[in-house]
Amino acid sequence: QVQLVESGGGLVQPGGSLRLSCAGSGSILSIWPMGWYRQAPGKQRELVATITSGTTNYADSVKGRFTISRDNAKKMVHLQMNSLKPEDTAVYYCTLNTGLNDYWGQGTQVTVSS
Repeated sequence: QVQLVESGGGLVQPGGSLRLSCAGSGSILSIWPMGWYRQAPGKQRELVATITSGTTNYADSVKGRFTISRDNAKKMVHLQMNSLKPEDTAVYYCTLNTGLNDYWGQGTQVTVSS
């Protein structure tokens, strides 16, 4: 059974940085896409970034500020977030797509505020 657990969220001032991590357990193949989504209060969940076999994809709103990376041996995916803005405030979710199922973590809160 696949499980995903996020960590690294918190409160940060505008312009600051945070690094989110997602630890996977169970059978996770390196060819399966992993990524991060976020959901702000009153808004729909939106894609932040994905990574598949080294190929990355970012939402326009985070390009140049966020970097996704993956350690297949440790079954982990990270999201380095720099130059954070108040509009980045949201619950961030780690996700894995096996082609048959989507798995989600429980989410980690990121709050950008002075």
